[in-house]
Amino acid sequence: MIYKQFQDLQLSALGLGTMRLPIIDGNSANIDMEKSAELVDYAIKNGVNYFDTAWGYHHGNSESAMGELLSKYPRDSFYLATKFPGYDPQTIMKKEEVFETQLKKLKTDYFDFYLFHNLCDVNFDYYMDEEKKYGLFEYLMQKKAEGKIRHLGFSVHANNEMTEKFLDKYGKYMEFCQIQLNWLDYSFQDAKGKLEMLKKRNIPVFVMEPVRGGRLVKLDSDKEEVLRKLRPDASMPEWAFRYIQSFDEVCVTLSGMSNMEQLSENINVFSEDKRTTKEENDVLYAFASDMMKNTVPCTECRYCTEYCPQQLDIPDLLDHYNELTFARGGFSVKSLEFIPEDKRPDKCIGCRSCENVCPQKIKISEVLATFNDIIEKATK
Repeated sequence: MIYKQFQDLQLSALGLGTMRLPIIDGNSANIDMEKSAELVDYAIKNGVNYFDTAWGYHHGNSESAMGELLSKYPRDSFYLATKFPGYDPQTIMKKEEVFETQLKKLKTDYFDFYLFHNLCDVNFDYYMDEEKKYGLFEYLMQKKAEGKIRHLGFSVHANNEMTEKFLDKYGKYMEFCQIQLNWLDYSFQDAKGKLEMLKKRNIPVFVMEPVRGGRLVKLDSDKEEVLRKLRPDASMPEWAFRYIQSFDEVCVTLSGMSNMEQLSENINVFSEDKRTTKEENDVLYAFASDMMKNTVPCTECRYCTEYCPQQLDIPDLLDHYNELTFARGGFSVKSLEFIPEDKRPDKCIGCRSCENVCPQKIKISEVLATFNDIIEKATK
């Protein structure tokens, strides 16, 4: 395992993200504890020492699961990260209750790393707190002074203008920042700009969505062929991680590994540094430009599904939509036969509750309306 220096700590370059733990019967709220225990045990045995969870993952069950799974290990043998759920502004008024509940769920007296979760349009004003109504920053700084937070940082999906404003106000207190970085989002979400502003402030970078919810490991055959010629022995996931390794400022790369095959492969990748070259990155950037012409950038984080009154499987619907617009072998309306009629795109009521929590800023209601129009035309 490669380790990266963070202040006086040695962190594993690969961190285990727990937003996509194994589940039972397709229910993301029902974590398969036996399989998850195997993943955690294997990760620790093979040098992973950074574990990342959050209040909302797995419909609120990820923290409890990780508290149980990590409790058999000495507390000083791993580093634990969780986040304040600012993507749901209602929790701002219950910050004390939320924080203390997180400590109990994770069976710990302190968090090694704690984040303002998902700085974005929805919570920007709450986090900035210009009128001093909420006191979240002051509260977290108090918890840090008490030793219940060892290192304070933030994760961000906001545009770079908002990110800059947040850093102007709180940057000197932020010890790390978690950004969405991969060879597609380097330009598409201007991760390049975020890297530059963080480097200017000497803030270490932690990475989320390195394979973009798995999207970067399922490329068109012609693109895969190009990459195989460049590195015959490298898999598509390996390409994504080698790309991340090419950034010296990255400290930890989080991967939401949900099975042993993914975990063992990723651990093997992070056993050595074989970063991509500038020429290889140029190839990847050309792929990205081609891929994003007509698609929507869903990463399947599933925040949207928790707020949909129709209980639609929005990521699955968006994936079907991308099949229509993306060069992945075409689209067949027959694929909708496996989706219950009450869960199809025409059942979206346009309330936009999902859009308020979407880190990718997808206009979901508009996409589903367009999707439905295409289906209706295709079935006439």
